[in-house]
Amino acid sequence: MSSAELPVAQPGARFLDEIREQPEALLRLVERGADFAAVAGEMRSRGATTVRMVGHGSSDNAASYGVYAFGLLPNWTALRDSISLTVYYGAELDMSGCTALALSQSGRTPDVVEYLRQARRRGAFTVALTNDAGSELARVADAVIELHAGLELAVAATKTYSNQVAALGLLAAYAADDGLGFAESLRTVAADMGSLVSSLETGIAAVAMPFAYAGRMFVVGRGAEFATAREIALKLLETCRVAAEPLTATDLAHGPVAALDPLFPVWAIASDDATLPAVVEAVERAREAGAIVIASGSAADRIVGADYVLPSPSSSSPLLAPLLSVVPGQLFAWALARARGLDPDAPRGLSKVTLAR
Repeated sequence: MSSAELPVAQPGARFLDEIREQPEALLRLVERGADFAAVAGEMRSRGATTVRMVGHGSSDNAASYGVYAFGLLPNWTALRDSISLTVYYGAELDMSGCTALALSQSGRTPDVVEYLRQARRRGAFTVALTNDAGSELARVADAVIELHAGLELAVAATKTYSNQVAALGLLAAYAADDGLGFAESLRTVAADMGSLVSSLETGIAAVAMPFAYAGRMFVVGRGAEFATAREIALKLLETCRVAAEPLTATDLAHGPVAALDPLFPVWAIASDDATLPAVVEAVERAREAGAIVIASGSAADRIVGADYVLPSPSSSSPLLAPLLSVVPGQLFAWALARARGLDPDAPRGLSKVTLAR
């Protein structure tokens, strides 16, 4: 077959394929329970129960989830740490009693590597959470947790992000001596995720098309779902050129609501947990301002007056819900990019690896 006869890939084909591959990637990760148990055991034995997490882009979004995973399961303090404070300003922080956990798909982002190197020198137990166990990040770490997401070709991360979220949940669960139970729940999530992708994929273009005009959007979440809000906003930014800003449900009422009008949509992630009343109230404020509202999540149908509803299956824990609630946002970004005449596989100015300039 000549090159002229080769089939031409449709715009966004890689992005869509990798959204579809997420359930299988999750199941591969679940089978690595011994790796998580070993790292969690080392964290406990060293007393390294303050968890400092760093990453860029989707990895940093996953770290937002990690704050809740470690806080709710082993009841440890976890935070998204500052790379600049350590790497660029040279702050001599005492990191004894800490686990420094660096998240990077490639394991080659220079300042993430340097952060982990310095954290180890300053007394932290260092863990690389990466898709490449042979990367430079893995080499400078005390321990490595491989993501097992498989080759990810699309610039916009999907299965790497979901496996990072699942990996943080598993590590926290093993630290709390409930790793096996959390792993079993993840198997259920993987099955639900596959069904969710299939059910949404065929109709998502019709939902996305009315937003082809949108140049800006607020994405609202609360608690563990703030990670989802950040990740959906990032997908809209990088694939659709929509100036999407993630906000907590409470933040929306403290100033940003004044910017809303009928041409400024709001995406609300509503989970059936203790954060739901805050999200409901935020949407009420958005609708009073005339904003069009998209509701997703396990409690999407409890967002009264939402213009579009993209529900996800219920889960047994608030820490499992973000793995499912991100899927509508991923598919919406894929469909919206195409509606805007863009190729979500080739975002302008972006590459798969974040390198220093």
